[in-house]
Amino acid sequence: MDDRKRIALIAHDNRKLDLLDWARFNRGTLARHELFGTGTTGALVEAEIGVPVHRFLSGPLGGDQQIGAGIAEGRVDIVIFFWDPLMSQPHDVDVKALLRIAVVHDCPIACNRATADFLLSSPLLGAPYRSMVADAGIPAAV
Repeated sequence: MDDRKRIALIAHDNRKLDLLDWARFNRGTLARHELFGTGTTGALVEAEIGVPVHRFLSGPLGGDQQIGAGIAEGRVDIVIFFWDPLMSQPHDVDVKALLRIAVVHDCPIACNRATADFLLSSPLLGAPYRSMVADAGIPAAV
C-alpha cells in the first residue's frame, strides 16, 4: 500500500447518517486519500464532504461484491463499513463474503465508528505499508 490509501466507504440504510457524520468529522484526513463507495453511500459522502468518491453499484445490486473484488485485486486498501447487525439485509451473503475477503487478504476493515476512528488516526495510514496475506503468511503482491 502506498502512503495514499484507497478507502472504500459502505453503510447500510440505518447507518448512513452515522457514516456521513463520521466522514464530515474526518473530511481533512479522507481528502488526502482516494475514496470509493457503494451506490447511494458514495453519492451521499461526496455531496456531504465535497471530495470525489468513485462509485460502485449499490450493495444489494452487487456493490459489496465489487468492493470485495477490489480488495482481492489490490485496488482497495481499507474498508469502512458501517453495517447494521440488528437488521436483516436481503444481501447478507454478500456482506459475509465481503468480510471474509477482507480478512483473507489482510485488508483493514472497520465496522463501527470507534474502529474507524482508530484506523484513520493510525500513523500507518499516511505511510507505505506491506500487507501480509493471511492464508500463506507471505507479503501480498500489492
